[in-house]
Amino acid sequence: MPQHMALKSDLELHARITPLVELYDAEWVSAARDLDTWPGARESARLRIRRDGVRQARKLFSPAALADEHDRELLREMAADGMQVRITTTPLLQGTVFIDRRTMFLTDPASSASSTHRPRNRTYAMSAEPALVSGAYALFEAAWETATDLAAFFDADRPRIDAQAREVLHALGSGMTDVTASRELGMSLRTYRRRVAELLVALGADSRFQAGVRAGEWGLTRG
Repeated sequence: MPQHMALKSDLELHARITPLVELYDAEWVSAARDLDTWPGARESARLRIRRDGVRQARKLFSPAALADEHDRELLREMAADGMQVRITTTPLLQGTVFIDRRTMFLTDPASSASSTHRPRNRTYAMSAEPALVSGAYALFEAAWETATDLAAFFDADRPRIDAQAREVLHALGSGMTDVTASRELGMSLRTYRRRVAELLVALGADSRFQAGVRAGEWGLTRG
């Protein structure tokens, strides 16, 4: 089999990916904007849920995957079945699947628009080149580490902080002085310290150290 291959339709993708997916012990790792990024994603997930045992599966989605209630329920089922599901804080523009860290499938970004405007024919790329697969896998791991567990998004008690508060939180964790942090974030020292105080209240923390600990427990320091 060639190490690189262009797949010009969903049918070609299924023909190449199905024999690999059917290997029961295969590690399945994927990144997707939502459950429409890959064809048949919902049906495939339900099939795996019905099977005995749990695959070595990790799934990384952008927040768009949480927009639909039915999809949120399916994500819950996937997590309950033992699949690891995390959500990034930024959109994922290109879908990626790794199987046993040896084969990689990529969606064509031009054909990965929202499902509402999805082109009729989607295209993909397949690679088994070790250097390319390992390099892309390392990038996936970096994105995975900064993402948040699915359960945290559904926890009603999880603090909700805005983008600026998240920047302040990262500044606190970096060890920068207040003067340096305020300059880096483009705000006055007084505003920065006010935002720190608001963050402590939001996290129910009595100190900056405690705020960092609680933020880590809630997964707020990832992403």
